[in-house]
Amino acid sequence: MINVQKLTKYYGERAAISDISFDVHTGEILGFLGPNGAGKTTTMRILAGFMPADKGTAKVAGFDVMTQSLEARRNVGYLPEMVPLYPDITVADYLDFMARLRGVSGKRKAARTAEVMEVCHIRDVADKHIGKLSKGYKQRVGLAQALIHDPKVLILDEPTTGLDPKQINETRQTIKRLGGDHTVILSTHILPEVSMTCNRVVIISEGKVAAVDTPENLTRRLTGSERIEMEIRGQKGSVTNCLRAVDGVVGVEINEQNGRQRYLVECKSGVDIRAQLAAAVVRGNFELLQLNTVGMSLEEIFLKLTTKEDVAA
Repeated sequence: MINVQKLTKYYGERAAISDISFDVHTGEILGFLGPNGAGKTTTMRILAGFMPADKGTAKVAGFDVMTQSLEARRNVGYLPEMVPLYPDITVADYLDFMARLRGVSGKRKAARTAEVMEVCHIRDVADKHIGKLSKGYKQRVGLAQALIHDPKVLILDEPTTGLDPKQINETRQTIKRLGGDHTVILSTHILPEVSMTCNRVVIISEGKVAAVDTPENLTRRLTGSERIEMEIRGQKGSVTNCLRAVDGVVGVEINEQNGRQRYLVECKSGVDIRAQLAAAVVRGNFELLQLNTVGMSLEEIFLKLTTKEDVAA
């Protein structure tokens, strides 16, 4: 649904993005992550047709965003970080206006307006002036305008900025429901939001793609091993020796808290030895209280890929 190849954009002599390439599949929700100034918003503006690239190509729904701009934009709903709302008109009038701008008319306009109000939970404020709405409701109205023409692609730039936890959760659930019917690119700084909402992530740093994958696959690639956490009751030294003796175990770390002994077992990448570990614990007459796989958090992945190590002079 979206294909980006070697996209480059300069501001003066500085490259805001350089040779960025990635794909987004139909119905997928893709998380777009990066530190401030990494090039996220620049990329999204190019995909939405708000600015041209200097090099490379980007296609939305099969249309080139530069040579077939109008066709591409008809398939895109865009929610920028600063939502372009008119404070002196009502929500209903604003959506009616946006629908007409998008070429939606007649019975379909009325139907789409009612539908997006329902999806974005703003029917109860339809007759209120936008300037009098809370930040959360304004964000919902912004999402509604992005949906009004039923686009194939949604580009959402920081859609939960400034929202309280309840509003963030409501927005997250709305985005998850939109996936499948729409292809979604979601830019955010709230990393748990990506873990709970997105199928894959693109991480960019200093204008370049640092990684494109699922959070689970990124964990395996960055650690080079599988990690299993076990809670076992027994003499620590004996338990540790028992676990280390299992074929495929690379190392064992012990974390004792409040009298509970947890063992983090590093295993060879691509090898599932949970059954062997459990069997070894039983043979050693220890008590296995818990066993589960663990990975790096998305925050750890993000920091590892976007933070440069200090180099001594």
